[in-house]
Amino acid sequence: MATLAQLAEQLRPELARQVFTHSSWVSERTLSYERLEFLGDSVLGICISTEIYSRYPHYNEGELAKVRAYVVSRYTCAKVGLALNLSERLVRSAEEAEAANAVQLAENANVLAAVVEALIGALYLQMGLGKIIDAVVDAFDEHIVYAASEHVDYKTVLQEEVAKTGHEVTYEVVEAEGPPHARLFTSEVALDGEILGRGRGKTKKVSQQEAAKEALNVLRERKEASS
Repeated sequence: MATLAQLAEQLRPELARQVFTHSSWVSERTLSYERLEFLGDSVLGICISTEIYSRYPHYNEGELAKVRAYVVSRYTCAKVGLALNLSERLVRSAEEAEAANAVQLAENANVLAAVVEALIGALYLQMGLGKIIDAVVDAFDEHIVYAASEHVDYKTVLQEEVAKTGHEVTYEVVEAEGPPHARLFTSEVALDGEILGRGRGKTKKVSQQEAAKEALNVLRERKEASS
């Protein structure tokens, strides 16, 4: 399988030029990467959505949305851009008169994220979704794994889940132990008064996240048992 960087080398010259052209370098914004960025944003979304839908069959809609939101974020796109050395290519693409400006732009996370999306958009135009989806997923894979294992906001997911049924979620810190510099908190989460989850952590927020995660597992098991 070709990587995203390898596919980038196969771009037609006119598309490659547009991917690495900032709007401040041209007389018309349509000649910059902005239109390709618009397209690439949607293509990235469908690539990641398709992948996490099949990779995590037990995730509900809220969990999938949280993972996708992190993976397709500006922050993550910028990190992928750094890994692909796109900042260096952006600098090389600048005209001599724009050299100093190019270095500054290449260090801007928003610009780098936009270039990543523009690259995906350009590859989609030239090659089609089928030929690029694996490369896109591979470039973002470590961020998908991280989002699924660490970044999911379980409290928000739980709230969205129970909001559909009109239930009320409450949290309570039931225990705090250890010295001030090494505190360990225990929290419980209840659904309409029924305790569904219990979690521990070095902060109240972490303990509540763990409690929410446990509650989601309980609700999922109940749903599967009743189906």
